[in-house]
Order: sequence, then C-alpha cells, then structure tokens
Amino acid sequence: MPETRVTVLGAGLAGSEAAWQLAIRGIPVLLVDMKPGRMSPAHSSPLFAELVCSNSLKGDRLENAPGLLKEEMRLLGSLVLSAADRSRVPAGGALAVDRDAFSSFVTDRLKRHPLIEARSELMEALPEAPFVVATGPLTEGKLAQALSGVAGTLHFYDAAAPIVTADSIRQDAVFRASRHGRGSDYLNCPLNRAQYEAFIDALLEAECAPVHGFEEGRLFEGCMPIESIARRGRMAPAFGPMKPVGLVDPATGRQPFAVVQLRQDDAAGSLYNLVGFQTRLKFPEQKRVFGLIPGLEQAEYARYGVMHRNSFLSSPGFLDRHFAALRHPLRFFAGQLTGVEGYVESAASGLAAGLGLAARLRGVPEPDFSPTTMTGALGRYVAAPNRDFQPMNANFGLLPPLEGRVRGKRQRYAALAERALLDLRGMVNGRKDLFKGDSDGI
Repeated sequence: MPETRVTVLGAGLAGSEAAWQLAIRGIPVLLVDMKPGRMSPAHSSPLFAELVCSNSLKGDRLENAPGLLKEEMRLLGSLVLSAADRSRVPAGGALAVDRDAFSSFVTDRLKRHPLIEARSELMEALPEAPFVVATGPLTEGKLAQALSGVAGTLHFYDAAAPIVTADSIRQDAVFRASRHGRGSDYLNCPLNRAQYEAFIDALLEAECAPVHGFEEGRLFEGCMPIESIARRGRMAPAFGPMKPVGLVDPATGRQPFAVVQLRQDDAAGSLYNLVGFQTRLKFPEQKRVFGLIPGLEQAEYARYGVMHRNSFLSSPGFLDRHFAALRHPLRFFAGQLTGVEGYVESAASGLAAGLGLAARLRGVPEPDFSPTTMTGALGRYVAAPNRDFQPMNANFGLLPPLEGRVRGKRQRYAALAERALLDLRGMVNGRKDLFKGDSDGI
C-alpha cells in the first residue's frame, strides 16, 4: 500500500467523504479543518460534516435525481450516506436527518480510523501534493487568494431558512400531512387569500440585512430567499415554496390558498425548519413578518435565517471529470468549491475525488463513472467547457437520453435510474482492486 500521506483540507461533507474513501483503501490521511479554532459565520458546531443550511438531503426515491445519486453513493460505500441513513428523521419522500446525530456519526468514524489524523488549523496556502481541497464555498483569506491564482473564482449568494421550536408552534392552527397523501411528516400552516396577501405586503416592505457586494443576479435559484421570490411577483411564492398542491386542510376539507410547510429538524421532534423560507431579512423582521403565518404568531427561533457569500472555482478547463487538476494529477478538489451544488452532490464529489486519488496513488486506473450515472454526469459537468459556468444540482437533464421512447416523466426517470445503477454495478463488480470489502466497518 502507498505510504504517501494525503492532506485533505476541509472536514465538511466532501472532505469527510474523501478522507474516508482514501483511508479505507489503506492510504494515510491528514484531515485539516479550521474548526473549532475558527468558525465561519455559517458554522456553529465543532463536528465534522456540519449541515449549515437545511437538514434535508432532498428526495430519496429513484425517480428523483438526488435519490438516484444517493443510491449510487450507497453502492460505492459512502460514509455520508451511511450516516444519513442511521440518523434519518421523518420527511415524507425526502431523506432528512438529525443534524447532531449525523455529524457525530461522521466525526466518530473519521477520528477512530487508525489511518486518519485530524488537525484543527487555519491553512493559508495549498499543501504539497497529493491533496484534496474541500474547504467549501466560504473559503476566504489567503487560501482563497491562492485558489484564485491557480483556478480563478466566481461567486454567488446562498441563504438558510429559520428554525423554530416545536412547543412554540400553535398546534390548533396547523395540520400534519405530506403532499398527495404520502404520510404525515410535515406540519402545515394554511393561509387563506387575505392572510396570504397580508403576509406578502409585510414581506415586501420588510428590511433586509446588508450583505457585502450583494446582487439579486448573483442568487442561486435553489436557495432563493423568500423575499426575492416575492419580488418576482406577488403570486410567485404561492407557486413556489408556499404552493398548496397535494394538501387538504382537515378544518375546511379544501386545499388552502397557500401553505407554509415545517419539516422536523431533529430526532426528538423539538425543532422545525421553515421549508423554502431562506431569507436575509433582519432578525426582528423575521419574527414580525413570519409571525403573520398562522401557527407561528408566537414562534421562538432556535436559528434565524441568514445569507452569506459562496465561492466556487472556474472548474471548466481547470479540473478533469475525476475532480483533479488537469495539469497536476495528484491535486484534487471537491465539494461546492468545484461547482456542484447541494449536500449530496458535494459528498458525491468528495467520494469521486477520494476514489480517483486512491487509484492514482495505487497505480491503477481511476474508476470510470459512466456518463449514464449521476456521479459521472456531475464530474463531466464541472469539467466540460462552459462560458457561463454556474453551480449545478443533480438532475436528469445531465444524463444522456434513453435509446427507446418511454411514456411518462416518472417512468422515464425510473428507466434512467435503472440504467445508471446497472452500469454502476457493472463498474464496481469489475474493479475489485478498488471496491472489494472497502465499505466494511462503516
């Protein structure tokens, strides 16, 4: 086995996954993270793999693109997915987790591994190769300057939704249900037309917190603040995060005019996240405006919504499809820094980077993720020439079309997922040099 030690910078989802994939293949790892010595504005926990925005890892059904990516990661022995499956909380068709249990599991496994040395240190320069840099979208200071010097950087802005305590929700004003009768995992705050209009009026008039260099055009669509959605049109929230489709209010027997969904945020059910309510409103304004939502009049906030600047590399022309620098084969990058967007996508890039670097250090070919797989498609996305490169979530549009025609979107997505998993299993089964027994001990 190689004796060369790999430095992994950043112990978020991508860095944690990369470190694990390297270590279980016998490669020593120095895992460096600035926490807890230094915390960014978005972080509050000393644990690895902290979930700083939502506690949801999105859909878990195979006809859903994030669901397919999760199943691919399970087949590849992902530490992050193992942690998520063990810390799951009710969320309908989505995979949501207890944040502390999730991060504790990842932290424990990494710190207990004999080939991983964890160190708290603020790095101000790129380390000697081999390395995986997964310092995340909040990378700043001298390290950000060093990255900009070798790759060029772009940026956009990201936001997080508020979290309220369960016992402060007025229970007689809400009802429990998931959309289209798929269980009862969400609390729903129904609004009639008058309540909705009053809420929108207050939202549009509310004062926002200043964010340095903020531009509406730099917002990422997947985390658009609720006030920015409302500025696109008064009914935009009702067709977005406040859409009532698939829900019936038992108090009226009818679909509400609009609804705010609350998703359980911890295993104990003591915290709830306002789904789709990312915001940059000032904290007192959040309490005032969101207090107009039925059930949240006296809500207590465990965390207010926040917005922060996110950075990402100009990856096309700099990275290959294995997340390695084209001109430096032992320099890998992973996570949102590379231009993948989302928890699972970040972890998947860390998994691919860890596998790719492990293969190169072993002197064997990198795992060939087919473009038919979501893992392979994301790698090709960040590497492909693109003059207007923007962060990308997993989506079926990244995959090549099916050879035959399949009627119905759900059936087509299911067929794409079936093809992806078939191709991935074939690759894994044919690469015993990289995958045999590697998931043991998770």
